[in-house]
Amino acid sequence: MKFLKNPLPVFLFSMSLLNFGCAVTENNGHELVWSDEFDYEGLPDGTKWNYDTIGNSYGWGNNELQYYIVEREENAWVDGEYLTITAIREPWNDFNFTSARLTTKEKGDWLYGRMEIRAKLPGGRGIWPAIWMLPTDWEYGGWPESGEIDIMEHVGYEPDSVYTTVHTGAFNHRQGTQVGDATYVPDCEDEFHVYAIEWNKEKIDFFIDKKKVFTFNNSKKGPREWPFDKRFHLILNVAVGGNWGGLHGVDDSIFPAEMKIDYVRIYQ
Repeated sequence: MKFLKNPLPVFLFSMSLLNFGCAVTENNGHELVWSDEFDYEGLPDGTKWNYDTIGNSYGWGNNELQYYIVEREENAWVDGEYLTITAIREPWNDFNFTSARLTTKEKGDWLYGRMEIRAKLPGGRGIWPAIWMLPTDWEYGGWPESGEIDIMEHVGYEPDSVYTTVHTGAFNHRQGTQVGDATYVPDCEDEFHVYAIEWNKEKIDFFIDKKKVFTFNNSKKGPREWPFDKRFHLILNVAVGGNWGGLHGVDDSIFPAEMKIDYVRIYQ
């Protein structure tokens, strides 16, 4: 059974209650409101996940090299235990790489809560996996004005590091003012870790496993510094190359490169 992998018996109990339609409470009083345990086989659950491809034509603003594909099992597949997102070196629509970018937009959108994802990351020079969030409604304007929350980013040329970052109108990488932190996780490409945030109206705390690694506080100076009072959705993707991921080129020998997701759990 899937849940035998999880060491805490409370998950067994609480998810059983969820399956019977009962409210459950975990994680310091947060209630589980949305999840995908990937305990089925096939394409990702279409009631929970979308495929985002709109940026294929312009490299997603980062000069990325992959072409994201819709509903192709080679790039996104659930095997009864894990969701696997795979970047493949292959010709496709004038691109040399394919991959998948999944979102919960309009199927899972949240203002505040705990977002928790257990994952094992791909590695190798040129790979750029991410677990992150974007605003659903862009009420403060286009990127970066409405914000971005990077729960986890990893660039393969730094195999022992994981990054947690926020972007806003005042704080973003285009200006060199982004705020975040790097955490030493030497086995992130070999072992599963839990990447999470706890987000409320005062701050966003970032966690790797049970360790808090970064906090972004609400400065109370308005949406250019804190646009995080609107609903956001989750994104899972594996990019190739790009301004950051491809800073030292791409090693063609690393493909196929897989990010495995054990579960996604949202608490409020």
